[in-house]
Amino acid sequence: FRPSWMSRMWYSRQYDDAPMPYSVFFRGGYAIHGGHRRVGGPASHGCIRLHPQNASRLFNLVRKHGMKSTRIVITN
Repeated sequence: FRPSWMSRMWYSRQYDDAPMPYSVFFRGGYAIHGGHRRVGGPASHGCIRLHPQNASRLFNLVRKHGMKSTRIVITN
């Protein structure tokens, strides 16, 4: 996948305005973003949660290198 858009701070419209810091969105509403609850485990509709510091690093790397140069690979 490739990122489709990014937001430094986004609040989920589907999940009680849950904060999604450093969101990198791909494939519609899916995102890689920071979070403290259940990092690495299922908690919502399929987003990928990272520790907020790691999400910030990823966000800045994508911003630096560009969304067109970024590839998101999901494996089992």
